[in-house]
Amino acid sequence: MAGRRLGQILVDLGHLTEDQLWDVLEEQKQSPGEIIGQVAVRLGLVSDAQVTEALAEQWGMPVVNLGETNIPPKVLELVPETMAEIYKIMPISLKDETLTVAMADPQNVAALDDLRNFLGYEVRGAVSNTQDVEEAIQRNYADREESIEDVIGTMEDESESGELREGVYDIGSEDELVNSAPIRKLLNMVLLLAIKDQASDIPFEPFEDEFKIRVKADGVLYEMVPPPRHLANAITTRIKVMANLDIAERRLPQDGRIELNVGGNAVDMRVSVLPTMFGESVVMRVLDRTVVQLDLNKIGMDPQTLSRFHEFIKFPNGIVLVTGPTGSGKTTTLYSALNALNDIETKIITTEDPIEYDIEGLVQVPVNPDIDITFASVLRAILRHDPDKILVGEIRDYETAEIAIQSALTGHLVFSTLHTNDAPSTITRLRDMGVPPFMITATVEAILAQRLVRRICTDCRTEFDPSDELLMELNLPIEQARKYRFYYGKGCAKCNNGGYKGRSGLYELLGVTDDIRDMITDNASTDDLRNMARRQGMTTLRESGLKLIFDGVTTIDEVVRETVVEDVG
Repeated sequence: MAGRRLGQILVDLGHLTEDQLWDVLEEQKQSPGEIIGQVAVRLGLVSDAQVTEALAEQWGMPVVNLGETNIPPKVLELVPETMAEIYKIMPISLKDETLTVAMADPQNVAALDDLRNFLGYEVRGAVSNTQDVEEAIQRNYADREESIEDVIGTMEDESESGELREGVYDIGSEDELVNSAPIRKLLNMVLLLAIKDQASDIPFEPFEDEFKIRVKADGVLYEMVPPPRHLANAITTRIKVMANLDIAERRLPQDGRIELNVGGNAVDMRVSVLPTMFGESVVMRVLDRTVVQLDLNKIGMDPQTLSRFHEFIKFPNGIVLVTGPTGSGKTTTLYSALNALNDIETKIITTEDPIEYDIEGLVQVPVNPDIDITFASVLRAILRHDPDKILVGEIRDYETAEIAIQSALTGHLVFSTLHTNDAPSTITRLRDMGVPPFMITATVEAILAQRLVRRICTDCRTEFDPSDELLMELNLPIEQARKYRFYYGKGCAKCNNGGYKGRSGLYELLGVTDDIRDMITDNASTDDLRNMARRQGMTTLRESGLKLIFDGVTTIDEVVRETVVEDVG
């Protein structure tokens, strides 16, 4: 760990005076994202070379001049270009099983731990700067671009030559298997490419004749080139080693996690192992805080809906529900709402299964049904801690619904999720669970239904003239639809030729007004509730989607896939 502060080292080395250091510290307060060295360079008080010298002193690392360093080809083969780019490092030398890497950010010590885990070598850092590292990567990897196809091709060659053989894996040979260079290299490339493409899930699936690796990005699964089938056990075992799971147990489901520090940002990978007919299936859930911005203003809600939702989440008590299928962004919306409410005067407690993001200031409790820690049992305990706001990960049964309602009636604001198709049908779902209508009307204040649609890539967005058949999918008169412009993504390098990059939300916010409450008491149907809500100004999911189409954000296909047309009575 660093001993002295960087500013003091710059003073001790004679690069700054005490007065200049105070000026730099004052300037840093105006831009808290910048480290003190960057501020001093920007103010023209020191050079990049002087900051590099001070960082080397601070972290006890040597300084390396990459422009004058000759890097052996064997060393370059150890670190794929993707890894070098993501971690902003440049491998320099390998001596006595110790790999030395030049780091653009020597303060990111956690990156060295990741590299040890990925590469299987002891890794030592040396200090450089961002520009020199980027130039060295371009210069040294220019003729060495290696794809997953190349790695798999090498593995197949080695399989044929007998270096990687199928076999029964006994404990004695386990280390040798999971630490073999080709297996490490393949996994490293898959994980880092998935993080780079902002993927949410990476499934590894064994079948009778093949072993599939897929990546889920922007809600859609893409298949990678499959590795040789007989390497399935070695690959899944390597993942289990990285996630600290029991490699000898192949009959029971297991859950673990891999913590990485990519480019100075924490990336949490949840690992779930499931025994199947043809071996163990593994799914890695990628939780990257830099991809998900927990800010209500950035989740794509239109200004009118956002303003109303802000009002509901500031209520002193009641229940606010967010509904939608798995993967529709419910958790992100709720975390964003809690983030907006998270201040020193508000006590917020959550119970989740699992806890996806660790947020400072929130008391977060994981659910564990194996030892009878259920949503209902945790919720009972939470009430003894005097919270102001409570998040219940999901209302799954009547018992949880009942305690959530009791919490709302005793002066707490409760947030939770349900799996329903739209906002009005949530009322029917609660009634089906056995919740009496008078309890629903007394506590539920708002229901937000949502979906995620892919955004058209801004680099290759192209206007086109849709056919009448495609326009009819929108259920609008053709003449009316022809007044608008329509776009699609042609496909480019930025979006991997998919035409889409990123996702945006569709939202339907139902405020439970007095009229809606009367209808709930009278056991009104879902259609009647929907019609009343629309008359009172509710924008449906389909209408929210139409607005995104007409604004050139998404395509007709995306909105039609995620929403249904609602008839107005």
